[in-house]
Amino acid sequence: MAVALAVVHPVRGFLPDLKFTLQGAGGVTVTQQAFAGKVVLMFFGYASCPDICPTTMAQLAQVRQALGPKADQVRILFVSVDPHRDTPDILQHYVDQFDPHAIGLTGDEHAIAALARRYRVAYQIGKPSSSAPGAPYEVSHSRGIFGFDTRGHAAWLAPDSESKADLLAAIKPLLR
Repeated sequence: MAVALAVVHPVRGFLPDLKFTLQGAGGVTVTQQAFAGKVVLMFFGYASCPDICPTTMAQLAQVRQALGPKADQVRILFVSVDPHRDTPDILQHYVDQFDPHAIGLTGDEHAIAALARRYRVAYQIGKPSSSAPGAPYEVSHSRGIFGFDTRGHAAWLAPDSESKADLLAAIKPLLR
């Protein structure tokens, strides 16, 4: 059996430019314009994810930190696919644990669904385990890190299992 290796895939011309209107901490409306001139690493997930999301956020924070003085040119956007539990303030608290420059974003169901369709992200919110308010439920989502250049053009897509070295190599050409 052959083992597939993780690889950063160039997507320039295949995925649309960075474009969204979502909610950030403090009820602030955030659009792609807030990140003009920055390299954006966008990842879809949810704050109560037990494994994929915290591992990926930790890795992205390490990659950003490894950029040294150029780290300020990069922003990590964590977009929640669980708008029922993830408020903007919960998301910001979550991402702050990994990187104080990361941004947690969410929106209503329609805004999240539209953004997920735009970047071909699959997710599904399961049914609650009971009818009691606040009953737990599962969320499944596709796993990928989207890299956008300083003009908001989609540059590459990497699996969340990509190595730190390969992510750094993919980010560096996008920096000024």
